[in-house]
Amino acid sequence: FGPGGRPSLMSKRETEAAVPAAKKADRKPVRIWCDGCYDMMHFGHANSLRQAKLMGDYLVVGVHTDEEIRKHKGPPVMTQEERYKMVRACKWVDEVVEGAPYVTTLETLDEHNCDFCVHGDDITTTADGTDTYEIVKKAGRYRECKRTQGVSTTDLVGRMLLLSRPQHNLTHEAVVSKEVAELSKGPCAVSPWTGVSQFLPTTQRILQFSEGREPKPGDRIVYMPGSFDLFHVGHVDALRVAKEAGDFLIVGIWPDAVSLRFKGQNHPVMNLHERVLSVLQCKYVDEVVIGAPYSTTKALLDHFKVNIVVHGSTKIEPDEDGSNPFQVAIDRGIFQTINSGNTLTADDIVDRIIQNKLEFERRNRKKEAKELELIQRMSASS
Repeated sequence: FGPGGRPSLMSKRETEAAVPAAKKADRKPVRIWCDGCYDMMHFGHANSLRQAKLMGDYLVVGVHTDEEIRKHKGPPVMTQEERYKMVRACKWVDEVVEGAPYVTTLETLDEHNCDFCVHGDDITTTADGTDTYEIVKKAGRYRECKRTQGVSTTDLVGRMLLLSRPQHNLTHEAVVSKEVAELSKGPCAVSPWTGVSQFLPTTQRILQFSEGREPKPGDRIVYMPGSFDLFHVGHVDALRVAKEAGDFLIVGIWPDAVSLRFKGQNHPVMNLHERVLSVLQCKYVDEVVIGAPYSTTKALLDHFKVNIVVHGSTKIEPDEDGSNPFQVAIDRGIFQTINSGNTLTADDIVDRIIQNKLEFERRNRKKEAKELELIQRMSASS
């Protein structure tokens, strides 16, 4: 245990020493419980689930209802059905429990045969400021993983709120500046959990998210390019249908400059590295091309031995020279338009935020205030 009686973080080496390789026949599988809102599920959420899965064999994830989130935290951006589907699409998740209680209890762990609960090294509180994991902590059935610095739902909401301020004419770099911090957490905030810190991409993080799989002989290789900004349930449905078109799905993620060209200032909301990690955590994706060319080229198709190129039902914008970015695939007879049945776009999510701007700003301030009050109580009791 670390300072204040909180369980200390386990290193990967310590975790592997404490929990042998999964699926060993000579012991009972370790079942792990995680829970949360998973609103606008991002790579920070996925990274916590990845770390939790390393501590055992089978990961059960409870997702709270819209009603519970509104009561304790404020309005969610995504509906509960959208959030259930997003969590199910994460490649480290084995099972999803819909409508999980906001406060984690021993009864919940026992009901789902889970040995312990895992949460990040930030604190989640109820409406009255109580630590939602207090019960399982006292019972010794709680472990911590490291929070991913530089990303949170609060931060992403703050970035999108900036899109309602066109007079600032901000670039993407400005979106992670001081003004984002002011919008996402309030001018007087000092909470280390809600506070915004810039995400620093590393090769290690990409390796952790990558499966390192390669196509098997005879596999039909599918290629799907896109921006995949604010990775959401519409993307998940499209990737699921794309994967069904073949055996091995490669996703090409366009550079930031492509979104900037087509959507203008303040886009993309998430930079290239953030979007890469968001896509890599999806269970339908086998490989990602980082900074793929907007036009799908002969060289790319030949290099990856692509059999099928797919695109959703959204409008195809011409490249800078006026050409169809899929012309090479069309000429080869390997281009397909897919229909996922889901029309949600990143612009729709931004619209949800902007249309309810004041309510989301109040939510962020409320969350910050609760955290600050809890920090003060913890300091006074230590």
